[in-house]
Amino acid sequence: MNTSSYIEKIHSAISSAAHPPPPDPALFKPTTVMALFLFSREPALLFIRKADREGYVWRNQMAFPGGHVDKTDASARQAAFRELYEETGIVSDNVQYIGSLGHFQTVKNRDIQAFTGVWNRKDDLVFDTEEISMVLEIPFETLWQTHREKGYAGHNPGVMELTYPYKDVVIWGVTAKIVHHLLEVVGDISG
Repeated sequence: MNTSSYIEKIHSAISSAAHPPPPDPALFKPTTVMALFLFSREPALLFIRKADREGYVWRNQMAFPGGHVDKTDASARQAAFRELYEETGIVSDNVQYIGSLGHFQTVKNRDIQAFTGVWNRKDDLVFDTEEISMVLEIPFETLWQTHREKGYAGHNPGVMELTYPYKDVVIWGVTAKIVHHLLEVVGDISG
């Protein structure tokens, strides 16, 4: 399948799916992430690993680029693109926006609105090592295979059991919930 066919399939699946609704805004602080697809030989998703700093609340966690919605942000979507640029150097002009994946809550009273798009890879990745230790591309097919092998497909496991290991990292917590939802919505895009 060529890149445009993959993108069309992803866009169709995301735009026609039901996504988790927002919670009561009085109970959660708004945050946002950008789940970016990119293509080499096959589709992959872009992740960051937070820095290994003593006392850093997100220490060594795998995540999508993102952060808090600031009062100066016109929308959560605009905040997602701002955070994407601040954390990776990827500019919004180099991302084909697909849509929102809905809202996901953390145990620390954060509501994360997850967005997705396709990065054309025209930017050089730049990140602050005080906040991010690495940027990692994980093949979508590898995530899908883990999803099936662990029996996650078709059901909604609890956040404590939901993990997606890849090489020497593990995606867990709310990031794993977003990955789970994305995999459930998009499905096997390899054929």
